[in-house]
Amino acid sequence: MAHEGGASNIEVSSAFIESLQNDFKSLSGESKKKYPQVKEACEEAIAKLKSTQTSSQTSIYYIVNQIIYPLSQGCETKDVKLIRLCLQIMQKLITHQLIDQKGALYITDTLWALMELGIEEVKILQTVTLLLTTNTIVHGLPPCAGDAFLLFQDLVQLVNADQPYWLIGMTEMTRTFGLELLESVLTQFSLVFYKNAEFSFLLKERVCALVIKLFSPNIKYRSNVPSNIQQATPFEKPYFPISMRLLRVVSVLIQKYHSLLVTECEIFLSLIVKFLDPDKPTWQRSLALEVLHKMTIQPELLNSFCECYDLNKHTTSIFQDIVNSLGAYVQSLFVSPQLQLGTGTGPGVSPQPGFLLRGVWLPIVATFPTGQTKSTYLEMLDKIEPPVVPDGYGISVAYACLMEIIRSLQITISPQQPPDNEPVIQQKENSRELNCQLINSSWCGLLAALSPLVDASTDESITENVLKAIQTYTSLCGLLDLHTPRDAFITAICKSSLPPHYALTVLNTVTSGVNLRQGHRDSQDMSSPIVVQYGESDFRQQVVAVGTPLPTSSVPAGTQQGPVMLTSKNLQSMRALLSLAHCHGSILGTSWHLVLTTLQHLVWILGLKPSTGGSLKAGRPSTDTNAVITTSVMADLPVLSTMLSRLFESSQYLDDVALHHLINALCKLSQEAMELAYSNREPSLFAVAKLLETGLVNMSRIEVLWRPLTNHLLEVCHHPHIRMREWGVEAITYLVKSALHYKHAIPLRENQKLQTLLLGPLYELSSVPHGDVRQRQLECVLQILHTNGETLSHGWPLVLGIIGAVNDQHGENLIRIAFQCLQLVITDFLPVMPWRCLPLCVDTVAKFGSQTQELNISLTAVGLMWNISDYFHQNQGKLSQTLTEDNTVLPDFPGTLNMPSFDKLWMCLYARLGELCVDSRPAVRKSAGQTLFSTISAHGGLLKQPTWQAILWQVLFPLLDKVRSLSNSASSEKVDAGGNILIHHTRNTAQKQWAETQVLTLSGVARVFNTKRQLLQALGDFPRAWSILLEFIENAALSKNNEVSIAALKSFQEILFLSKNQSVDNKTVLEDKEIWAIAWKIWVKIGTEITVPLIENEGHEDFYLPCQTFLTNLVQIFPNIFQHIKGNFTLDDLKQLGTVLSNAVSVPVYGETTPYIISTTSSDLSLTPLHDGVLHAMELLQKESMQRNNSKMIPEIFKLLLTFAKFTCSPPTFTKIESKQTKISDWITMNYVPFGEKAVTMVVKLYEKTAENPEVIDANILKEIIVTLHTPLALKYNCVSNSIWKLAANSLITILKVGLKVARSHGNQFSSMWNELSTTLNDFLFPNTCAPADKGLEELVSDEATDCQIIELLRTEVLPYSKNIPKDFIMQVVILLNRGSIHSATNVKTDGDIELTLREEFAKTCFETLLQFSLIDGGNNGLVMNSDEKNNGIAGHLAVTSLLYRFQEVLKKYIEDEKLSGKCPLPRYRLSEISFVLKALTTLIISMKKATAVKEDNKAWEQLISLYPYLVECTTTTSTQVSRPLREALLQFCDLLQPPHNRNNNVMKISNNSVI
Repeated sequence: MAHEGGASNIEVSSAFIESLQNDFKSLSGESKKKYPQVKEACEEAIAKLKSTQTSSQTSIYYIVNQIIYPLSQGCETKDVKLIRLCLQIMQKLITHQLIDQKGALYITDTLWALMELGIEEVKILQTVTLLLTTNTIVHGLPPCAGDAFLLFQDLVQLVNADQPYWLIGMTEMTRTFGLELLESVLTQFSLVFYKNAEFSFLLKERVCALVIKLFSPNIKYRSNVPSNIQQATPFEKPYFPISMRLLRVVSVLIQKYHSLLVTECEIFLSLIVKFLDPDKPTWQRSLALEVLHKMTIQPELLNSFCECYDLNKHTTSIFQDIVNSLGAYVQSLFVSPQLQLGTGTGPGVSPQPGFLLRGVWLPIVATFPTGQTKSTYLEMLDKIEPPVVPDGYGISVAYACLMEIIRSLQITISPQQPPDNEPVIQQKENSRELNCQLINSSWCGLLAALSPLVDASTDESITENVLKAIQTYTSLCGLLDLHTPRDAFITAICKSSLPPHYALTVLNTVTSGVNLRQGHRDSQDMSSPIVVQYGESDFRQQVVAVGTPLPTSSVPAGTQQGPVMLTSKNLQSMRALLSLAHCHGSILGTSWHLVLTTLQHLVWILGLKPSTGGSLKAGRPSTDTNAVITTSVMADLPVLSTMLSRLFESSQYLDDVALHHLINALCKLSQEAMELAYSNREPSLFAVAKLLETGLVNMSRIEVLWRPLTNHLLEVCHHPHIRMREWGVEAITYLVKSALHYKHAIPLRENQKLQTLLLGPLYELSSVPHGDVRQRQLECVLQILHTNGETLSHGWPLVLGIIGAVNDQHGENLIRIAFQCLQLVITDFLPVMPWRCLPLCVDTVAKFGSQTQELNISLTAVGLMWNISDYFHQNQGKLSQTLTEDNTVLPDFPGTLNMPSFDKLWMCLYARLGELCVDSRPAVRKSAGQTLFSTISAHGGLLKQPTWQAILWQVLFPLLDKVRSLSNSASSEKVDAGGNILIHHTRNTAQKQWAETQVLTLSGVARVFNTKRQLLQALGDFPRAWSILLEFIENAALSKNNEVSIAALKSFQEILFLSKNQSVDNKTVLEDKEIWAIAWKIWVKIGTEITVPLIENEGHEDFYLPCQTFLTNLVQIFPNIFQHIKGNFTLDDLKQLGTVLSNAVSVPVYGETTPYIISTTSSDLSLTPLHDGVLHAMELLQKESMQRNNSKMIPEIFKLLLTFAKFTCSPPTFTKIESKQTKISDWITMNYVPFGEKAVTMVVKLYEKTAENPEVIDANILKEIIVTLHTPLALKYNCVSNSIWKLAANSLITILKVGLKVARSHGNQFSSMWNELSTTLNDFLFPNTCAPADKGLEELVSDEATDCQIIELLRTEVLPYSKNIPKDFIMQVVILLNRGSIHSATNVKTDGDIELTLREEFAKTCFETLLQFSLIDGGNNGLVMNSDEKNNGIAGHLAVTSLLYRFQEVLKKYIEDEKLSGKCPLPRYRLSEISFVLKALTTLIISMKKATAVKEDNKAWEQLISLYPYLVECTTTTSTQVSRPLREALLQFCDLLQPPHNRNNNVMKISNNSVI
């Protein structure tokens, strides 16, 4: 034990070894010339030292005795220099405690020799002192000279063939006898050797040396060397009696003195191991096996071997070598078929238990009770010749040794498991390190031995024993967490469960680090495949089942694989595997994968298929013709299935970590099956089924396994192979349903976390794209609702999430199933659903409303929204209370602070309905819109006031915006309804369908504004909301769709309507001003934009004309607005209104029917509703401006009315439109006449009231009126209707009666009016066209009377006030009167054969007026024009001259025509004309005689006198109509035959300066 106590724990530095090498180099250098043998020895020592540096396995302790040898040689040279060097190196070695007992002996002997020679005594003493003080190797012997010591010493001497020291005279002893004596002493007196150091010394130094020496022939001899090469002497050949007795002695030394002889036993054990080499004689190998058998039954001895050698890095791994040698021995027995199967066995004969492998048959010839040994050849003390060993003896003992090693290891490592009925042996517990070393040293050898034994065993009980031993060993590896050996032994069982070729294919892909073809690191090459031939003579391989191979990744897809045959031993191994997993599942860890892979293959080959709950049932497809299963196995299948199920049932007893290992292995196995299934190979469903089974039996700790288990099953559900998916979803749904039914420790209803956990996988199935999986998922939800709906208090979000995850891509069938679930939830479970789920509930229903696969489902979903709103309404109290607890699940509605949770719930509903209102399908939009506005109307009163802000800004306005946007972008192409469905032309495009939505939405929002006005006005931002709503109305009103635009105006009208009950406060009044101002602004924008761009956009393809109904509605809205804004109505507003009204009445009418044009409300039936509305608006304006005395507006009102008045003769024209479309029909154009006439009437009435208004005067309104009337007056008979010009004439008369008075008094402000008036009068009184041919006499008389009225007006209102009227106008009047007085043939008939009608009365009136105001003498009645320098009678002069000239012309022409006519009389109208001229001449002469101013005008008199000849010429006439007035005229000339006299009594004196 010196090594242990002295040097083993001292670390030797590399620097020290370098130092030693240098010392030996110095010694070598000194001795190379004289002492070459020392030099060589030194160089060998240097090489040894270097090897310790390069190899970690070579320690300096192993070579220290070899490097002492050159030192001993150097001292023997007696060379002082060399001796000093040698002693120096010795001292270094001693100081570093590198000397063991053998080395100390060498050094002591060397020092003794040197001392005898008297060389370097001082150095010697130093060295001795060091040797005695630095370690305990050398002791002084106590005084013991007992005979026993001497006798034992001589016994050893004699056995060694040496002379005895004490037994003088005894020269020799038989060696066999001596060894027996030696064995006897060692066996009986072990205490002596332990207690007495002297005996211990003899034992170590002499006995062990003797044994090693005597072993030499046994070690060197090889029985398989050919005789011609072997030249050994007879003494060198092993001798059985000596060898056997030596082994007996060694056996005693090892068993009884191991603690004393650690190093020696290392040698002895190594020698025994060598005895097992294949080249040793069979008897020698058998003896060694018997010795080993004695040791293997002693657990503490094996434990000691491992602790002393294997655990020590400086010694040989003896325990490992023993086990490995047994493994190599077993394998060597089956290497070559030297021993064939005997004739005594064969088919039909009960075989002897034994082993058969590769043609080698080895029967079991010896059996041993457990824990006991019985040597056969070690007891043959009487034999001299080597005995003949039976063939099976070696394998029998080796098999027993292997079983005992495993049993001993079990007792050592796991003492809590004693053998059957034996008391527990109390022993100290090993360290974990030692236990692990026991396994690490033994597993390779045991595996190398047991694997072929399992293969070779022909006896079921032996097979069972070996399999049990493997199970036991596996459990020990597992206990110590030694994964590699554990997995290797499990692989061995797995390998024996499958046919050899199949096992290699399957298991090589599973295991890593364990070569199935390789036994262990020291064993021979076993790389050749083990192929078992199934023949009649191979009785142990009884095929009991034939099946198809399970596809694996190691076999390429498409490879044809033959049938797989299972033997009874395969099934026996399968049971062992099941037993191992069942009993030791907790230690399997990662090797579960290996176990399960094997079981999966066996299950597949046996045709067991998964069934309900994950258990396996026999069921083969009938198409599989290769499948054959014997009756016995068929009966066994249910048992195997039950064992399998029990295996997984036992998982409930595993701890959590072990359970996770099992689940991970199943998942990995399933993953491999999935990988194979990707190449469309039929997958094994074993793993999925067993995952289900494992889950079902571990419900009590479901939280531990649920996530890893279901996460993998979810992956399976994603697999493209339908069978994989089918079982994946079967497993998940079965587990979820079972887990929900299970009576958990905390009831499920109260365990929110567990509910969420359990339903999680079902929810996650929603991400699977495969329809079949989703269908199973939804069917499972439906079942859960029916069976567990009442308990799902916390699971509703997940259930609703599953239902809501279905979308259009999943097809009609899935949507229908999901919707069934949803209907059940809404109709049955709303009361038990936590309020937190209600928003999700609303969202889910909305999703089904928006799906497009099935319209009826969408419409029903909208109906469910109504159900939900009813539930909210009926449970208002309950919800309001519970909702206050936590509102984190409710969405935030920005901009609305502190919204009550109950209101948020409603907002969720409204928001979702709002989204459905813009669905792509018209029916859904319509239904959702109606529901939204109905719920707001019915239940809006439940909401708090601030919530209305959110409704406006986050529901209604965004809805209006979306609808507008989608309407604008909608297609105008015709919709194909498909089938036999007919679509009305008003809905046959998407645009038209969206129009309906726009109408519904806008009218709905307007209704909300109207019905909730008081509530909304209480909100802070009502004006802004009002403004935005009106913008939407404006946008819709400007739509090119009549339906939308008209509806917009109706909405406009609706929101303007105020209920009488609404209370008014100051704030409301202020707001009202603002909102009505906004309303007015929007109204103007609508009116402007819908009409103004007409002219600009005519040429565009999308040119649009608003319809009359729209325009009518627009105009009819104005009074409602006006009554609120009239107080602030400005001139600009009026101008804007004028633009709108003007443009509105200018829009032409196309293709519209009579009801749209003929008014049903107006008292004037000839007005259209539009015109009526426009004029009503004008009346309101007049009334307001008059009441407020707002005279600034009156001129604008006039201008607007005058614009309308012009339509009587000039309807608005759209020339470009007319060129493209049908011309406006006459009867539509006629509608402008009554409108214009009514406008004219209104102008007249207004002017009568406002003529003297300064603004009216400043705006020159009188002129504007005259300009407007000019057109119909000028057209006269060309007007569409006589009523037009007659009204114009009467209006002009009325206007002038009032206006001329004002004009006279305001001088220059009317300057431009006079010219216009003269032109107008002239164009009217002397038109270019004649009266129509069909005009009756009465009408002509009436027309002439109107003309006369105009002249009368001039006579009364103009001429008497000539001094206040511009001169030019008076001149124009005189010209007009002059022209009228003789221009009697103006109104002629078109037919030339009919005599002309003279306006005699008109002419007479003109003439009389002319004479009255131009020639009357005296007083204030004279018509005299003012000149710059002097007052002169210009007008009168002009009138006389003009008249005389015109008389001359008529007379001259008459005379000429009469001469030409001969006897034929002139036409009557010519006679009437000359008659009138003659009468007028008579009157003129009379007047001239009276007028003083004319008397002095000689030119006038001369002109008059020049007419006399013409009168004389006329006397030839035969017409009495002419002759009578002619006579009167001629009589007047009598006064001209003498110069005129001034008569003071009748002629007024004319002053030089002026005429009074």
